[in-house]
Amino acid sequence: MTVTSASPVRRDGRDESRRARTFRPEVQGLRALAVLMVVCYHVWLGRVSGGVDVFLMLSAFLLTGSFIRKLDRGRPLALGGYWVHLFKRLLPAAVTVIVLVMLATVLVLPRSAWSGVVEQSWASLSYVQNWLLASQAVDYYAAHDTASPLQHFWSLSIQGQVFILWPLLFLAGRALTAPIARRVRWVNHRTVMFGIFSLVFVASLLFSVVETATNQAFAYFDTRARLFEFAFGSLLALTIDRLVLPRRLRVLLGWAGVVAMLACGFVLTVDRAFPGVVALWPVLAAAAIVVAGRTGSPLGADRLLSCRPLVRLGDISYALYLVHWPALIVLTLVTGRTHPGPVTGALLVVGSAGLAWLITRYVERPIRTNAGLEAHRLRAAAVIVVCVALVATPLTLWQQRLDADRAAAAAAVGDGAHPGALVLADPTRSTPTGVEPVPAVSAIREEFAGLPHGCTEDLVDAALLATCSQLAEADADATASRTLYVVGDSHAEQWLPPVRAVAERNGWNVVSVLLGGCALAVTTGADACAEHNRRVLDTLTAVKPDAVVVVSTAASAEQAQDTVRPGFEDAVAALTDDGIEVVGLRDNPRFARDLTACAQKQGADDPDCNPARSTALTDTNPADAIADRIPAFHSLDLTDLICGPITCAPVQGNVRVFIDDNHVTATYAATMTEPFAQRLFAATRWAGA
Repeated sequence: MTVTSASPVRRDGRDESRRARTFRPEVQGLRALAVLMVVCYHVWLGRVSGGVDVFLMLSAFLLTGSFIRKLDRGRPLALGGYWVHLFKRLLPAAVTVIVLVMLATVLVLPRSAWSGVVEQSWASLSYVQNWLLASQAVDYYAAHDTASPLQHFWSLSIQGQVFILWPLLFLAGRALTAPIARRVRWVNHRTVMFGIFSLVFVASLLFSVVETATNQAFAYFDTRARLFEFAFGSLLALTIDRLVLPRRLRVLLGWAGVVAMLACGFVLTVDRAFPGVVALWPVLAAAAIVVAGRTGSPLGADRLLSCRPLVRLGDISYALYLVHWPALIVLTLVTGRTHPGPVTGALLVVGSAGLAWLITRYVERPIRTNAGLEAHRLRAAAVIVVCVALVATPLTLWQQRLDADRAAAAAAVGDGAHPGALVLADPTRSTPTGVEPVPAVSAIREEFAGLPHGCTEDLVDAALLATCSQLAEADADATASRTLYVVGDSHAEQWLPPVRAVAERNGWNVVSVLLGGCALAVTTGADACAEHNRRVLDTLTAVKPDAVVVVSTAASAEQAQDTVRPGFEDAVAALTDDGIEVVGLRDNPRFARDLTACAQKQGADDPDCNPARSTALTDTNPADAIADRIPAFHSLDLTDLICGPITCAPVQGNVRVFIDDNHVTATYAATMTEPFAQRLFAATRWAGA
């Protein structure tokens, strides 16, 4: 992570002497301490440290100090030159790491992760990674993906956005100063900027508290919920000259800040509690160190922070932050271990520091200190253009290749070479050999099923059907002969392809009301799932569809037995008592490992990728007992269309069966349409084709 000044660094005596006057070695050591916290917590503890929050505050502290000095001297803000200089400095190291990650992805990561890396490379390059991760953090399906080697760019994205916003605030502050000063004599640009940043601090902190309490996963990456940390750094920069404290107090303050910084990640679950008020902990700790400053005492924390090793580490802190996370992700994929041990972790940290030094020495510093680039803005802008092109060109070509692979795989769906589940429904049917399975591995994470207009709102009236109608577009005005609701979690959602296919050819309407990780049941809890299920049951009993399709059991990756969830039968009884039939589909097997990833790495025929069916589910469907007690409940078991008699294979009939360790691909589910229809009509005795 970077903290940057607005003033370019030139090789002339005037600028070097000015840098010497403004350079604070204890702040550079503070950067080093923060990046060490981030790296060590990630590598050995698997936790978040709060070190990123220190960087956010420091970046605003230094930026504000630079701009306020411009205002003090009456110099123009020159925002265009500032932004060109800034991104000319930031992009080379970032682009170097993105390119290295792209190469490592091709060499190490499974193909199923490629599309995600392409998406995150674009987001990292354009400084919107935090918004991408915010959307994925509240997406049940995306949240289960493998950790991305670029996800740490979220904080850099927030910084980049603030580096654009903050100068605009200074521009607005300068424009406001003169008219306000004419009315209030004691007002100057410092007081105006203090007022602006105070408003930002209060508004952002209040927003952060509310959003963290209601949607913490999104708030963690939300720029708006982080602005108060930057505003605090700006307020500190505006007031630090007035904070004159006794040396003994500053010594105590410095060490208190160091201890508080180091303790933050141990005491707080940063990834699940931040931002909100608790994010002030690392911010205040770092502020205490900055206020303590250079005490001149042999006992001061600044003596430690100003030591040469920490200052040198601070010099490469930006590059070290950039490289350590991709190195960690690649290492875990290669070794198969969640976290490296003490020795491997130490080698990883040393190797990351070495690579960071190389990037700083041979990429970042030569461009940053080049006098010719600083003297000509167009040359500096050309550096930015080249950096963008170095990532955008291969990404565009890669994206086109992935799109072509997906299109070819999609075109193959439904042909005779890809029968999928039909080979299990009819054992006499042969499967062509030498055929590439579908869907394309690069598109496997996009195989979660869905309907064009899924319902998640609490609509207990006829508007629900109007909003969520799934009737064929050409027959949108027709009256459905039957209405089915698909309700539950992602395991209910994955049956939408065959349900929709059967519905379309019979003139039925299908409505989906789904929430990831929330199976249908009657519960008394106060969590989001319990509340969602209460709304769903209220909606269903009010609308009274002809039937509800649900998943009736919950399989386990740890034991060969699925069970009926507590409260499920109560939900079924509530629906059937209102005259609504319920179709219960047995849960698909779940496994201890991702079978698709296993097949990519070891081959589809490897025994490790073909677990015995007996280790996934027993022969008895526990939901059948409910059908004996409730005649309007129809129990269906389609396990034999997912697994063979002996094993559960990652590929059946040249179609990939699983997305991950527990979800069926939409493509494979679609191949189950015919046997699904036969069993549905046999169980329900409905008329249909």
